[in-house]
Order: sequence, then C-alpha cells, then structure tokens
Amino acid sequence: MHNGELKIFSGNANPELAQKIAKVLKTPLGDALVSTFSEGEIRVKINEDVRGRDVFIVQPTCPPTNNNLMELLILIDAMRRASARRITAVIPYFGYARQDRKDQPRVPITAKLVANLLTTAGADRILTMDLHASQIQGFFDIPMDHLFAVNTVMDYFEKKKIKNLVVASPDVGGIKMARAYAKRLNANLAIVDKRRIDDRSIEAMNILGDVKKKNIVIIDDLVATASSICEAAAAIKKAGALRIFAAVSHAVLSGPAIERIKKSVIEEFIVSDSIPLGDKKDPIFKVLSVAPLLGEAIRRIHDEESVSSLFN
Repeated sequence: MHNGELKIFSGNANPELAQKIAKVLKTPLGDALVSTFSEGEIRVKINEDVRGRDVFIVQPTCPPTNNNLMELLILIDAMRRASARRITAVIPYFGYARQDRKDQPRVPITAKLVANLLTTAGADRILTMDLHASQIQGFFDIPMDHLFAVNTVMDYFEKKKIKNLVVASPDVGGIKMARAYAKRLNANLAIVDKRRIDDRSIEAMNILGDVKKKNIVIIDDLVATASSICEAAAAIKKAGALRIFAAVSHAVLSGPAIERIKKSVIEEFIVSDSIPLGDKKDPIFKVLSVAPLLGEAIRRIHDEESVSSLFN
C-alpha cells in the first residue's frame, strides 16, 4: 500500500514553481515526460509508479493558455489511468476565469466549462489561488481550496515599513481584496472609480478616499494589458499621492503591458511567481514566491488536516 506517499508532478507551464514546492515539502519532483508529437499534439508519459499514490499536479493555466490547459487535462487522465489514489490539480493561476457569467447575449461561461473539463478528466480536488471571481468555487462539484497571496505580499510591505500607507483598488470590483490588504496593514482604503471605454482602454474617473501626500499600494488579482492599473496610478498621482507601488497576484502581462508599466508612475511592481515572468523580467518587478503557501496547503491536504487557516 502506498496511501501515505506524496507525489508532485509538473507540466511545462511553471516547472520552477513546482521545483520550489517540492523543495518546501522535501520530496523530489515526479518524473514525467510532457512534450509534443511532430504534428503538435501533446505527449505525456509518467515515468514512475503512481499506483495508490496521492498525486499533486502543479500547472497554472497561464499563456500559452490552451497548451497549458491541455497538458494539465492529459496529465490528469494519465494519472487516473495509472491508478493514482487521489489526483489534486494545483492551479496557482486559473485561466479562462474572466468569462464567469453571461454579461452579454450569446457568450460562453468558460470558467464553468474548464471546471467541467478538469472534473471529467479525473481530478479529485482543486487547489488554486486568488481567483478572478470567488464564485468560480461554486462551479466545481469536487472539493476546491482557494488560497490568497495576501500574507506573502503583506510580509514584504511590513518589512519595508512605509509610513502613511494607503491601499487602493484600481476599480470597484477589487474592493474586497483591497479591504483585506488594508485591514492586515492597518492602512486606509481608496478606490478608483473608473469607466471602461472598451476591453483595451480605461478612462479613470473619481477617487474615493484620501490619497494626498500618502504612499499608495494598488492591489489587484491579475495584470493583463496593465491599462487599468496604470490609469489608476496616474489618477492617484494626479490627486497628490507620493510614492506608488503595485501588488498583483498574477502577472499575465500581455500586449503592451511591460512598456506601459515602465512608463507609468509606479515605482515598484510586486508579483507572485504563480506565472513565470520568463523573458518579461525587468528591474521594476519584485517577484515573491508562493511556494511556501502552496507547499503548506499540499502538506495539509495530504495529511488530511484543515486548510482553512491558510485562507485568512
């Protein structure tokens, strides 16, 4: 019987994070071939025995999203057919999450579709972090643990000891997240009330809260094109703020994002390693690892302990 044996595997989305998690748990990373056939189809082969094991597959569904999602689904299927006792998909960044409801006629709900695909492939449990919309938890009929990077980011800011700090949300939708950060830092809260022109451009409007002669940290769950967060930073600076920082859980960084950030008034951009920066690395980015957080959650799931204290 191998019921007590923990195994961690990784696809090609973020092997560095998987290695860090394995190091935290003091266990070697599982041996699996994840490549492609000549025509581009994904090829997976598990090179070790996983029968009866408790398997965790670390694979964020970040860009290239479709490839990484298919790798994850095929890895899950391979583990199920190899008789793994339990399969947990560890998805630090959950892609396809922005289409989480029908806000226009004839549009899909891709977050629910991906939830169905993961379950059908054979996942027994999902471990994820800072979902774009919390209600996505309800799209799964299997257990889901939803972690937050707040403590990792706040530890960093507490060490910086910045005075007159105000936590700001770049839009009304991020109030809940920003409030959690403000409470932890014992700081005031500000909100940028913005009006979206289209899916690529933002017109910043009013600022709710006092930012004059304050140091600001703008909080968000993900940064894609960076238009929203850079417009918010500009509006806050115009209102009389001093230093401006940004802290985002998931650095998607698509299109002109990096150039926008470098040209913006943001002094330092803090991101987690849920998504690898790769060739997008720049001195403006400070990368904080969430491997200790995910590693502890994996340990607790494996040992059948409560994970709820990690949600705080």
